[in-house]
Amino acid sequence: MDKLELVEGKVDWKGRSAVKYKHGGMRTAVLILATFGFENMATLALAVNLVTYFNRVMHFELADAANQLTNYMGTSYILSILVAILADTFFARFKTLLTSGCFEFVGLALLTVQAHYPKLRPPLCNVFDPTAKCEKVGGGNAALLFIALYMLAAGAAGIKATLPSHGADQFDERDPREARQMSSFFNLLLLAVCLGGSVSLTLVVWLQDNRGWDWGFGLSTIAIFLGVVIFFAGLPLYRIQPIRGTSAIVEIIQVYVAAIRNRNLSLPEDPADLYEINKDKEAALEEEFLPHRSIFRFLDKAAIQPSTTGQVDEQQPPNPWKLCRVTQVENAKIILGMVPIFGCTIIMTLCLAQLQTFSIQQGLTMDTSITKSFKIPPASLPIIPIVFLIIIIPVYDRIFVPIVSKFTGIPSGITHLQRIGVGLILSCVSMAVAGIMEVKRKDVARDHNMLLARPVLQPLPISTFWLSFQYFIFGIADMFTYVGLLEFFYSEAPMGLKSISTCFLWSSMALGYFFSTILVKIVNGATKDVTRSGGWLAGNNINLNHLNLFYWLLSFMSLINFFAYVFVAKRYKYRPGNPILLSKQNKEIEE
Repeated sequence: MDKLELVEGKVDWKGRSAVKYKHGGMRTAVLILATFGFENMATLALAVNLVTYFNRVMHFELADAANQLTNYMGTSYILSILVAILADTFFARFKTLLTSGCFEFVGLALLTVQAHYPKLRPPLCNVFDPTAKCEKVGGGNAALLFIALYMLAAGAAGIKATLPSHGADQFDERDPREARQMSSFFNLLLLAVCLGGSVSLTLVVWLQDNRGWDWGFGLSTIAIFLGVVIFFAGLPLYRIQPIRGTSAIVEIIQVYVAAIRNRNLSLPEDPADLYEINKDKEAALEEEFLPHRSIFRFLDKAAIQPSTTGQVDEQQPPNPWKLCRVTQVENAKIILGMVPIFGCTIIMTLCLAQLQTFSIQQGLTMDTSITKSFKIPPASLPIIPIVFLIIIIPVYDRIFVPIVSKFTGIPSGITHLQRIGVGLILSCVSMAVAGIMEVKRKDVARDHNMLLARPVLQPLPISTFWLSFQYFIFGIADMFTYVGLLEFFYSEAPMGLKSISTCFLWSSMALGYFFSTILVKIVNGATKDVTRSGGWLAGNNINLNHLNLFYWLLSFMSLINFFAYVFVAKRYKYRPGNPILLSKQNKEIEE
């Protein structure tokens, strides 16, 4: 009989009800993890090395190159929201993911072609030579670059929007065993990122720097192709979320519109008088019901029944833009409650953007030798925290979580909010350490009269591994905050919103990248007349600017952000039925 147990709300690829032990579970999640690993193998090298490509090959100035990268990364993340809504409303997530994979494949193929043919890029020129007049990419070649880049961004957005939530759909939160497996899945998701990223940051980056950018882009193209093939192979085994036909985001907007339209109405003394469909009706069998909570009471006005009898005509459904169900209102409350948590995570990505841009440029000026005959590409520096994460993630998931959960009663060991907080304070420490390392690097350049030395050609007598400290600390912050956010948003989101819940993380990262672009311009503008270099981050010579002050500014901003996070996290109310809330209640009962 167990083999015939159906999974509520999920279907197989033919539209039939999914069967437990036949569809979903960890065996199908492995295929999804492998796909995400190959996708990161294809794209992570771009996140850390594209700024070098823009600067040295396409001849953008350093600050502009950094902004081009953060704009691309931000667009990739922000588009995930649109893709998730389209997937829920019109397309299945499975089809959306395959289409996104094709977009990413074409974008990488176009970048490969442009990097291979000299006529499609500017003439060779040394951007570090102050007497050289390097021609920046323009015209049709610039159009080809940005078409390829933003096709890649659109494809990556689709994969980010659908893959984590599709993976989580392979588990049933109501089954204790599968709930624990789902927590492991999110940890393993980061492990897949690290494994794919380790290849990307070593082999792909080495090919880009030593064999040519066309070789690096080519290998990335092959990697995303393999990822799509592996994902498609699991089609008969997946639990698939059916198309809802309506957008959960639209339903949230309806609550706000209805609350504004009913703003002059008085709330009933008894919340039971608010509008809700009859649970006993056959049409309501598949509906989700949430109890009323006395928070954000102004949204309750969206559920005030306007009739004098206090009842809605059951024969004629109400206008959803004027009257909403209590459950719909509670969903809107949950989303509104998550907004402050969401806002406090933006600055961490702002810090991450600097490790993908300016820290790479630091590494270009330093001694990258490991042995007399082998040098590590500066863009490969993040491999240090990634190797550590590959070791520590299984330890965290298999040893730390089971031990701590025995004391807390929480399946994930500590709460998602606690996990996020640990990562936020570590990101603050990482930026402070980055500033100290930059002071040390510039002191070496000054002491050896090498402030005008050309990066790569005239390396400073200081090992690039000094930068590993800032990468190492931020890598640990990654494990806590980003995985904690994925779990938090997915577990807190109402049933109808789980498919787009992971987009909250990507949106947070998108805003972080966009704010990085804005902050760099603001800082350069504000310091233009107070520094001899024309701004803290001005020009192509990193030895003459004040990157250490910029890092310390970010550290201070992160510290203020952490205190703000602690304030809002302590006041956050978990949604009814959340596994963490239930675990706390069960532990209190036992005590």
